[in-house]
Amino acid sequence: MKRRTFVKNSSLGALGAMATMTAIPTLNALTSSKNDRINIGIIGTGDRGGGLIPVIDEIPNLNLMACCDILPFRLEKGMSRASGKVKGYSDYRKMLENKDIDAVLIATPFSTHSVIGIDALDAGKHIYGEKTTAKGYKGVKNLNEKIKESSTIFQTGHQYHSSRLYTHVVDLIKEGKVGNITAFECQWNRHGNWRRPVPNPDLERLINWRMYREYSGGLVAELCSHQIDFVNWVLDAVPDQVMGSGGIDYWKDGRETYDNIHLIYNYPNGVKAKFTCLTSNALNDYQIKVLGDKGTIILDYENAWFYPEGNFDSRELGELDGVSGATVQWEKGKGIPIQIGHTHSSKQALMDFSESVLNNTRPKSDFVTGAKAAIAVQMGLDAMYNNEIVKWKREFTNFYS
Repeated sequence: MKRRTFVKNSSLGALGAMATMTAIPTLNALTSSKNDRINIGIIGTGDRGGGLIPVIDEIPNLNLMACCDILPFRLEKGMSRASGKVKGYSDYRKMLENKDIDAVLIATPFSTHSVIGIDALDAGKHIYGEKTTAKGYKGVKNLNEKIKESSTIFQTGHQYHSSRLYTHVVDLIKEGKVGNITAFECQWNRHGNWRRPVPNPDLERLINWRMYREYSGGLVAELCSHQIDFVNWVLDAVPDQVMGSGGIDYWKDGRETYDNIHLIYNYPNGVKAKFTCLTSNALNDYQIKVLGDKGTIILDYENAWFYPEGNFDSRELGELDGVSGATVQWEKGKGIPIQIGHTHSSKQALMDFSESVLNNTRPKSDFVTGAKAAIAVQMGLDAMYNNEIVKWKREFTNFYS
């Protein structure tokens, strides 16, 4: 199931701040009582924040207490999706003053992530911060300085760290299933202008903030960041350098962020990772290819397949589906399916967050992994906007260490 199908079009993004793993838990493992429920508030009830409200209601350990958005119709729409009574705020800082709220989910525009995160840490709140973690090198650095002073949990919303399927695939890769990795080929293609309807022209930049560089990292931050984070995770590394190209070549509608992007990241040992996002052709939609000298693994949102190189023994591949002795067959039009039971990644990520808060354990998708991806996102933007090869600087490591 696609993320944008799972998180339905409930409402649009809003500028909430502009007003101034250890083992992955299963749902059955979560119990609820007055002593282990986390009161959570959502800052930003647009597409992502509003869409996660019904998901939060399904998790026994999370109790949605409040919603915040500066656009009244977005706030009303978000609150209407809650199963219980929630308090509404137009200023997130007022929400943070509520001492009954233990944690906040930050789902506001990219440019506001750092300042809202800093304010939430100052208020002693645990944070589930939607990707991308922070905008620009300064945003990452400033948030890191505050996190070093805090003892609360910070989980970045790169939810594939919580997917049992993705975790299983990463384990397979690190165990040598595809052999020596030589390349990644990643895409997230759509056919649409990415615009939201605007009831009043004065709200254009508030609602369509993704189109404007002041607020947004465009396709790189909103889509590619998930896949950049995945490559960092698999290789346990950060990119040495990036080059890329993009443009506003299809949607001539006044936008500032590119409607197509093409990036190549160089990683240690010569591994190259390509990232493509189109808004004019949706063939194959979302896909990650991990190419090695023994085979290839292809992932989509919730499925994975293995394509061996050369001759192979089906008995050896029988363990791929996670069930001992199971017979593995080629799937028509696909490779050998990698089958493992898993909850939708967005839901599992929130379940993981609740477990981290309750047990005071560090999330797998923490600030460090999020910061590395955010820095790589900014490198990609710099490469395209300035038409240059951008190298990883030694000082970047200080932004999350």
